[in-house]
Amino acid sequence: MPGPTLPPPPPPAYVSGWPDRSALLADRGRALEELRRRSLGVHRVLLLWLLAVAAIIGWALLVLPLQQLEQRDPTGFILGPLFAVLGLASLAPSVVAVVLAVRRDRHISQLLDAWLRLDSHPPTDDRLRSSGLSLFWLLSSLTVGAFGLWTSFAGAAEARPGRDAYSDVVLVMGIGFILWLTGLIGVVKAVRHYRWAVRVLGPRTPASAPAPAPAAVDDVRPGVGP
Repeated sequence: MPGPTLPPPPPPAYVSGWPDRSALLADRGRALEELRRRSLGVHRVLLLWLLAVAAIIGWALLVLPLQQLEQRDPTGFILGPLFAVLGLASLAPSVVAVVLAVRRDRHISQLLDAWLRLDSHPPTDDRLRSSGLSLFWLLSSLTVGAFGLWTSFAGAAEARPGRDAYSDVVLVMGIGFILWLTGLIGVVKAVRHYRWAVRVLGPRTPASAPAPAPAAVDDVRPGVGP
């Protein structure tokens, strides 16, 4: 999930890096929009799911030697270590990438706060709420997490001693745990963004209704009600 270099932080307050306020607001708007895209873009969701798929493949390869041992497959002594190495090669980078992505999100949040403190421009700042993207993160992550929980509990509850292999139960529960953890990461990200928007930008206020037009002077006659 790590991507290209993030926009740099703004210069210190005592350093004047812009000829006027309009230039400052232009650079500020570009930096904030890029940081918003890097944080909540749809590509981030797809990358998170791609890492989950890689982790599931790695887990399946790690469980494969156990399945071969339960089936008393003689090739397991030869292919088992190979599958284990391939599984670790697929699972470990996914875990590392998720950890780096969490640290990167924390850095993006710090950069957003720094650029927001530089000045104020309500039209630009209001776009940072990204209500649609935040809702997409929340709903899609809830769906993935719920499916992962159902997979884990169903795999454990439906297992029968002597009929189902232990390796199959471990495989299903591991896949469910990976999906649940992926959904949890997305839900936490969506909730943290919402809390950040409320804390920094304030609650969204509905647009005020236009005032009614005053009655024409010619329509007001003596003896006629208002």
